[in-house]
Amino acid sequence: MDPIVFFKLCLVGYLENIISDRKLIAHCSMRLDILYFLGFDIDEPLPWHSTLSRTRQLFPEHVFEGVFVHVFQKCVNKGMVKGSTQAIDSAPVKANASMETLALKVPAQDLDAHLADIRHISNRNKDTF
Repeated sequence: MDPIVFFKLCLVGYLENIISDRKLIAHCSMRLDILYFLGFDIDEPLPWHSTLSRTRQLFPEHVFEGVFVHVFQKCVNKGMVKGSTQAIDSAPVKANASMETLALKVPAQDLDAHLADIRHISNRNKDTF
């Protein structure tokens, strides 16, 4: 797998809060903006979810996390990720949410938790191969 595509997929997974490789590939295949970001044509198939899992397992955990954190930090430094503005593709619906339960989501603080979730799922998938 192309390393650029691999880390772009990892970045999409983090920003879209998707920790399952299957769900990530399915999600990316339905979004034209993500396909464009990944460099894929609309009729070009994305890599299999197992390719993503196996690519992640090729390198020691600290190497993968170090590169991912470096790439993510570059995106934050360039103003691509702020955590304050989100693009929404939906229909307006009246919400039933309490203003007291709203919480600020800071991307850098959630990064460790997201990587831990991916590690857990990757280790579980490694046992099945």
